[in-house]
Amino acid sequence: MKKVLYTNFVSTEEIIADMLENKDIKKAITRSNLYKFWSKVAGKKFAEKSKPHSMLGSGVMVIACENAIVAQELMLKKTQLILKLQPYLKSLKIKIKDLKFDPKKWQIEDN
Repeated sequence: MKKVLYTNFVSTEEIIADMLENKDIKKAITRSNLYKFWSKVAGKKFAEKSKPHSMLGSGVMVIACENAIVAQELMLKKTQLILKLQPYLKSLKIKIKDLKFDPKKWQIEDN
């Protein structure tokens, strides 16, 4: 039986660098970073009862809300929330035109 020698290993750094060049992965990382700022934008009261869920292609960020009351309160503050998001959007080079608040998207996370 012939012995096989493996010498063309690809380093972890090269694999990660290749992955970071992928457009979809870059987009997901950027969105994830934006979602981390939601608690600062929404404030403590709403950070516990809402969280970013997804982005729609038209520049709309979908926010999952604990219930319809939270969604309504956030809807009334939408303009202020978009203004508070602006510094984060600029630094991440993301454009958001609107926020959509959806209680149907709320899921309780198991810890």
